[in-house]
Amino acid sequence: MTPGTAGFGGAAETGGEWRGWRRAAQDALYGPEGFYRTAPEGPAGHFRTSVHASPLFAGAVARLLCRVDEALGRPDPLDFVDMAAGRGELAAGVLAALPADVAARTRVYAVEVAARPEGLDRRVRWLAQPPDGVTGLLFANEWLDNVPVEVAEVDAAGVARRVLVRGDGAERLGEPVAGAEAEWLARWWPLTGEEGLRAEIGLPRDEAWASAVAALDGGGGGGGGLAVAVDYAHTAAARPPFGTLTGFREGRETEPVPDGSCDITAHVALDACATAHTARCAPECAPPDALLRPQREVLRALGVTAARPPLALASTDPAAYVRALAGASQAAELTARGGLGDFWWLLQPVGPVDAGALLVDVADDEEQ
Repeated sequence: MTPGTAGFGGAAETGGEWRGWRRAAQDALYGPEGFYRTAPEGPAGHFRTSVHASPLFAGAVARLLCRVDEALGRPDPLDFVDMAAGRGELAAGVLAALPADVAARTRVYAVEVAARPEGLDRRVRWLAQPPDGVTGLLFANEWLDNVPVEVAEVDAAGVARRVLVRGDGAERLGEPVAGAEAEWLARWWPLTGEEGLRAEIGLPRDEAWASAVAALDGGGGGGGGLAVAVDYAHTAAARPPFGTLTGFREGRETEPVPDGSCDITAHVALDACATAHTARCAPECAPPDALLRPQREVLRALGVTAARPPLALASTDPAAYVRALAGASQAAELTARGGLGDFWWLLQPVGPVDAGALLVDVADDEEQ
């Protein structure tokens, strides 16, 4: 528990009402005065994502879209949907990186709760919700970690209870976790009876992901494709014992305070999300297998390499050498262990797409 935690029972004296973390974070991030609606500089002013680190990332996503395009037989139109688009940086970058013939067929959508930023490429369509009937690539870079979830903590009696929070960040324990949330914990993040162990209950993220993937499943006229979620994540084999809930403000990690002043995030149980689409459409469909891969592997398969250019190029074309060296440095940041390279990619195919075939250079035997 964070400083300010009390036992369950009693009324709050300061800091507002006690609420579960899901509702508190929802208001703090997406309410009328929420962080994502009011921060003029957008997410880039508070934390560094792969999109902001280098245009190589958008180029890699554009190559992935082209591979999906080929797998689908070059549909017209081809769709690219950027979930949680921030200020549209990835959507615009992908559009700029596409070959002209593919760009001419591509509808680009940026999905974001904030208002459309000035100066964004007019070809990018700005939406508050993902469109129906998508054929192509739906891409969610650091979206699911900002889908608010409840937090559970084991009390002194070994019971997992909901963690309640005030607007000033103080916490206390509430009622025992029950129903669908308890079932989710039992399946995906079992808590032993040790006092103080914590978990983030990822059920809302499973539901959000399944709903997003449904845009590709043909129900709204979509022709299939690939849905990708990229996030800091963990799997059942290595859940963090005390959870990962945290905040970010002006480039620094901070205490998660649900007052609209900071980002509030928690790592994602992507293995649980991966099964959500299958559960939603079964038994009517038998979707292809999803893949979970570290970002460093996926980006290598999409042509992002940190290899230094040959020194001979410095003599024959110094400007090209400097550009290649800068690109190698950026690629190293995107694929670094202990940094952006540790992000996980969930690749969820829908329809006639083989996720493995899209990443033919990804080794299957590296550590997961």
